[in-house]
Amino acid sequence: MENSRDQGRRELAAFLRARRGEIAPRQVGLPGGSRKVTGLRREEVAHRAGISVDYYTRLEQGRLPAPSGGVLDALAHALLLNLDQRDYLRSLADRAPARRRRPRQQSVPEPVLEFLRDLSATPAFVLGRFLDVLAWNDLTTELFTDFGALAEPERNYLRMVFLDPLMRERLPDWDYGARQCVSVLRMDAARYPSDPRLAALVAELTAKAPEFHHWWATHWVAAKTFGVKSVHHPKTGTLHLHWQILTVAQDPDQCLVVLPPADEESRANLALLSRRRRRH
Repeated sequence: MENSRDQGRRELAAFLRARRGEIAPRQVGLPGGSRKVTGLRREEVAHRAGISVDYYTRLEQGRLPAPSGGVLDALAHALLLNLDQRDYLRSLADRAPARRRRPRQQSVPEPVLEFLRDLSATPAFVLGRFLDVLAWNDLTTELFTDFGALAEPERNYLRMVFLDPLMRERLPDWDYGARQCVSVLRMDAARYPSDPRLAALVAELTAKAPEFHHWWATHWVAAKTFGVKSVHHPKTGTLHLHWQILTVAQDPDQCLVVLPPADEESRANLALLSRRRRRH
């Protein structure tokens, strides 16, 4: 059976290969021309990072332990990694058993639950590790689904996005949002590589959702931050909502997702849905 250290080497190697394959030579001032490989050659990355070709090759083959912080920084520069990708690279390298993170029990603090209950005019919900939906308010149920009616293992935002046909109907920008979710899961996977919950989720989605299988293999990563989301509701049409991520102080693995309206029409439609929800 593959241990955590071997898994870390394999994931680090796959990430390096994926990023190298996406960099056009002209992005780093090299001539393009006819090439047998997509992206940069190994020797080009090694030269940019100031390391030997043999050392870099063995890293890409998963034959070496995680490199030092200085080498990681050099690789991040050589591969044009953004801040999220740099964090992911360092998480992959942090695989020493003594420092390996152990998952906490996912329990939403009572003050956060109280805050959710008080948000009657704004959809909001709490995500835990691997995008498990841990808590929600009534308007979130109105926008997406009745999370309380789902079995706990099915109460996962990523799983719903890929496997629930209703989510494809509700999210006009489904492709972008789904890929963003996969990128977020990659960040969590680097922190908790041996969690059986992660293994089960990835196995299920790989088997049932071809898009997930493709995007998971690209090793794209992104942190949960902010943006604008469109949600189509059969009663009001499309709502445009800001989404903002707030980390829960008591547990950094949890975040509060708040979805205030992005325009006046959406604000009025949210108010309509809120009144409708209260009547029922």
